Amino acid sequence: MGYIEGEGRHQGTLFPVLLDDLVPTEHVCRVIDAFVDGLRMADLGFERAEAAETGRPGYDPRDLLKLCL
Repeated sequence: MGYIEGEGRHQGTLFPVLLDDLVPTEHVCRVIDAFVDGLRMADLGFERAEAAETGRPGYDPRDLLKLCL
């Protein structure tokens, strides 16, 4: 069972504006996004880096770390 997944940044929805178009290319959030995506969360000691067998899937630790940074 996987994590809770949101909409893709490059996928259009009802509105013609993509989230990726609203963030400037030089913005610090793009650096944080690339940095955290390159980390191996299980090696850093995150206990729930992999989804559990039972219950509702939790949030991806990468997304939570991006919010904190």
